[in-house]
Amino acid sequence: MKTLILLLLFSTISLSIAQPSPDPVLDIDGNLVRSGTEYYILPVFRGRGGGVTLASTRNETCPQDVVQEGQEVDSGLPLTFTPVDPKKGVIRESTDLNIVFSAASICFQSNVWNLEEYEGELVVSARGVSGNPSQETLANWFKIEKLDDDYKLVFCPTVCDFCRPVCGDIGVTITENGIRRLVISEVPFKVMFRKA
Repeated sequence: MKTLILLLLFSTISLSIAQPSPDPVLDIDGNLVRSGTEYYILPVFRGRGGGVTLASTRNETCPQDVVQEGQEVDSGLPLTFTPVDPKKGVIRESTDLNIVFSAASICFQSNVWNLEEYEGELVVSARGVSGNPSQETLANWFKIEKLDDDYKLVFCPTVCDFCRPVCGDIGVTITENGIRRLVISEVPFKVMFRKA
């Protein structure tokens, strides 16, 4: 009986040790992307707009949504990444994280990215809550995943074991006013990260 218990204990420990951490996310200089450090999210493809920023995309000034700058020379606003475990210093692929703009908004809002429905689309806005991974904050958790040699942003939170969120890549849709709004899309927005 002792042999069986020891074997089960060893098997359990081996399985928990054998799972490697996901690969770290790298910036355009090949350095680790770190929690709490400011970065710009930039498009990989030149000539297709600039970095991400905040803008009014609705019929009123506030709230502001996450959009892509129209000109590639515009880097957008700096932002930080905070992993689900805030003690972790390195951002890793396919792990839940909050994305927060560092700059102040003209609107009274948190600047924490979240996903909300607007006019039939799932739009990335900036009215989320940082931290507190749970069912209540499900819309505030994003992931960075590898896409070829670059990255894409994904909404598919795993902070709630029993929740079944809509999952999808973050892409860009162009509104009637020519604003490049970030939304759930079948075509992912291929991005890279540059330290601010």
